[in-house]
Amino acid sequence: MRWNGQELGVEQQGTLPGLARLNNLVRSVQTPEFAGLTFHEVLAKSALNRVPGQSYVPFGWTINPYRGCSHACVYCLDPSTRITMADGSVRALRDVEPGDTVVGTVARDGYRRYAPSKVLAKWSTRKRAYRITLADGTTLVASGDHRFLTERGWKHVTGAMQGANRRPYLTTGNSLIGFGSGTPRPDVEPTEEYRLGYLTGMIRGDGMLLERDYPRTGRPGQSYRAYRFRLALADAEALDRSREYLLGFGVATSTFEFSTGSTTRRPMRAIRTSRRADHSRITELIEWPADSSGAWHAGFLAGIFDAEGSNSRGTLRISNNDIRMIDATVTSLETFGFDAVVEGPATNGVRSVRLRGGVAARQRFFEIADPAILRKRSILGAMVKTHADLRVVAVEPLGTEIEMLDITTSTEDFVANGVVSHNCFARPTHEYLDLSAGNDFDRELVVKVNVAEVLRRELARPSWRHEPVALGTNTDPYQRAEGRYALMPGIIEALAGSGTPFSVLTKGTLLRRDLPLLAGAREHVSVDLAMSIAVYDDELQRSIEPGTPTTAARLATVRAVRDAGFDCTVFLMPILPFLTDTRAHLDDALRRAKEAGATSVVYSALHLRGSVKPWFFAWLAREHPELVPKYRAMFPGTAAYAPKEYRAWLAERIRPLMRAHRLERGREDVVTGGVRSRAADRSSGPPVVEAAAPAMLF
Repeated sequence: MRWNGQELGVEQQGTLPGLARLNNLVRSVQTPEFAGLTFHEVLAKSALNRVPGQSYVPFGWTINPYRGCSHACVYCLDPSTRITMADGSVRALRDVEPGDTVVGTVARDGYRRYAPSKVLAKWSTRKRAYRITLADGTTLVASGDHRFLTERGWKHVTGAMQGANRRPYLTTGNSLIGFGSGTPRPDVEPTEEYRLGYLTGMIRGDGMLLERDYPRTGRPGQSYRAYRFRLALADAEALDRSREYLLGFGVATSTFEFSTGSTTRRPMRAIRTSRRADHSRITELIEWPADSSGAWHAGFLAGIFDAEGSNSRGTLRISNNDIRMIDATVTSLETFGFDAVVEGPATNGVRSVRLRGGVAARQRFFEIADPAILRKRSILGAMVKTHADLRVVAVEPLGTEIEMLDITTSTEDFVANGVVSHNCFARPTHEYLDLSAGNDFDRELVVKVNVAEVLRRELARPSWRHEPVALGTNTDPYQRAEGRYALMPGIIEALAGSGTPFSVLTKGTLLRRDLPLLAGAREHVSVDLAMSIAVYDDELQRSIEPGTPTTAARLATVRAVRDAGFDCTVFLMPILPFLTDTRAHLDDALRRAKEAGATSVVYSALHLRGSVKPWFFAWLAREHPELVPKYRAMFPGTAAYAPKEYRAWLAERIRPLMRAHRLERGREDVVTGGVRSRAADRSSGPPVVEAAAPAMLF
């Protein structure tokens, strides 16, 4: 971490011109966790902001812990990148969602160890792509701004030795930290060969196949032949997989409780069948194949590991007292190039096959075999050591932009394709407040580090009348920087403790972190929560809101809010003329909001005030130049709001849809009002007018 300046009242180099002489500036901070962003930490003189008397908004006070916004992110990795989950499974990045738990790292006792890491948010956009190739065959596709952990610390994919883009970056010979993913994994989907291999390893390893003659009761000299199959396991995943695979081959089994649990033993369930035909079929299925495929060997390793394997204290072993099973295990491991050694036999005749190669070999084993029992696959708590050859061989531009994703996690890192990968961001969008145009809004963030302390003092004043306070009306309180500073918990506690009702409006999925705290606050004061979800077309959302969580992630947060017992309003704001005001888009937006559990919808047409207007028109000219003349007509000169004719047309279109989706409590925002016009065309596109709408300040 680099600290710039420590004294109050002293002009600091590198700060914004407007901040350089502020006597409440504590320090300006740049930290690797937020590459490209400077936090200007200030001691706020006040926390509560009174809304101007002429404003039309229905609240009198706001709190803004941040000035500027860190929602703008550089999105990092190809969606197909494989992310190691905390339960030991591996999932494509595109399938990882906020609320999931992945593997991250923490420093403990002087060592970096793998640890559970909660996914707080997910982001997407299109970025120029680079392919990073490692010596062990691992490949990653990432943006140039993404960072990986190397033996020399965090390094960006690309950078420079000097100039504006000066920063640590990957060069050939650097070694990444982790276990890698090696060469592309073979196709081990549950094909017939894989399923046969799994059943062979599982049933021969831990199953019972019995064929025996028994005397008939009361009939001396007579007997009958019994056929029995039974498989008893303590882990439901492996038992369920075995039952499913057998059923796929025509063998139906019944499930029963095999043994109850105790303080020292877990309960066990079992599957069984006593039909002769089933016995014969199972015997046929687990015959040793004359010519086994790679898929069969992968399935066999999964089955024998689920039946007789362990992964304890950094060592993976598979044990059995049948030398044929031991030999088959070694052969299957050698098929995929693993290094293994046979230990034993012990006094009971049991031998063990021990896999060598550390975490890298174990994780590759799990990738190839894909055993069912997740508890055996976890690497949590293990030290982060690099056994694989993870030297950078090449960093190559792909020459194109592709969709990329990033996740924000509680440990600020995660494991991608077997290497330790960092959250990152730094994408300029627009200016706001007193920050300069372009980069400053996203790169220069003012943080009121003492906002909760100041707020408590203000709320304790005898003059405070406990009027409603709104958060999120200016800058988002749950932007990414909140993950670093955690100012909201103190604000929530101060408001609830003083008996002050409040509301929160956000685009940030980090809201989930504080739902338990908000639920506690609700026991003392009124708490209203709302999510801003304006665009339901993924491509358009990535273009106009590149630094915000995806629409799907925000809808998932609505569900989490509802699950926590809150009502949740969705702000369908702003509606963009000619882009998101079609009947199809509005109907889809309201349907998805309702399915997520939204209890009401608030909508309004686009308004363009102050310096936002030139930024928006620059975006429009770049992305939709054909619409520029229409927007010029709707927002001429200093006009900030859409014309009354358009607002009336929009109201006529959206209100029936809200009634149909039972979201009729929603209304057009209090600023513009719902003005009706008989002249508005209710069936065609939005009206384009020549007259300017009145300029109004929000």
